[in-house]
Amino acid sequence: MIQSFIDTMISGQRYMLIVEGLGITLLIAFCAIIIGTVIGFLLALMKVSGNKILKAVAEVYTTVLRGIPLATQLMIFYFVIFAPLGLNRLLVAILAYGFNSGAYCTEIFRAGIQGIDPGQTEAGRSLGLSKWQTVFKIVLPQAVKAVLPTYTSEFIVLIKETSVASFIAVMDMTKAGDMIRNATYNAWIPLLTCAAIYLVLTVGLTKLFGMLEKRMAKSDRS
Repeated sequence: MIQSFIDTMISGQRYMLIVEGLGITLLIAFCAIIIGTVIGFLLALMKVSGNKILKAVAEVYTTVLRGIPLATQLMIFYFVIFAPLGLNRLLVAILAYGFNSGAYCTEIFRAGIQGIDPGQTEAGRSLGLSKWQTVFKIVLPQAVKAVLPTYTSEFIVLIKETSVASFIAVMDMTKAGDMIRNATYNAWIPLLTCAAIYLVLTVGLTKLFGMLEKRMAKSDRS
């Protein structure tokens, strides 16, 4: 078993493909969650704004992007939307994942904002704050803490979903494992290695974010 691992992963420094693929996976996830957070924040504000047009635009966006499988969206972005522009595959993947994440972040942030006791808004308005001052100074700080568990879960899910980036030939970690499989005719070692790394990432981040949530909860009580 050890010799098989050496022959498959160490010989020819094939493990470096996994390392490079991991870097691409994390890059896509980090960039996409940033894009998704910005889009989600703006669309969440549109949904709670009371403006029917803004609400309709945000509703259409979230319905469409949440209703179409991510792999299908990725291929539409690459082969249909961005193909004439000749954009780099990695950039297309980041944009596709970012726009998709934005739809989910919108609902996360909207639920957080609307989950705050209306009395908080009334208190802000009674103090002479405008509607948007109340939102930014009173509602949002509380909403951020409320949505943190769901938001961090979205990031973890995003990391796992990057595995379909290979559909447009982006060399993420899953694609790297498949390349080693094709080169060595050994499927279980490279693919199980990728699976183990994904597991370590998701479990590790879950623990890390859990510690952050507990620390924030303690600061609220103190």
